[in-house]
Amino acid sequence: MSLKNDKFPASAAFDTINEALNATDADRKDAIKQGNGIYAFTLKNKSGETESWHIDLKETGKVGNGLGTKPNVTLALAEDDFANLVTGKANAQRLFMSGKLKIKGDVMKATKLEPIFKKAQGKAKL
Repeated sequence: MSLKNDKFPASAAFDTINEALNATDADRKDAIKQGNGIYAFTLKNKSGETESWHIDLKETGKVGNGLGTKPNVTLALAEDDFANLVTGKANAQRLFMSGKLKIKGDVMKATKLEPIFKKAQGKAKL
């Protein structure tokens, strides 16, 4: 099942992240150990519509639609900024400081996403 939503082209990255996390059982276990939480994302597209996805790094190591169950941290940002974040063209700290990235919940957990994005970086076609 694809996580991509055609109104949000950058959402294709969630499929790539899911594949990277589950490339091997060891990759999945390592990501869960590093992330240890539920990470939700709410993206806003150019039309002003919003949609949410989550990365479960607490139990399953999988990516899904919606905010997930009790996310530890929710990141809200424009779809373009998300694409740049996943591909390594943007820095989460700079996006946060400039107000382009809003974080609800455990801000320190958000810093654990960088290695997860790095695994997907070479494969994301955005």
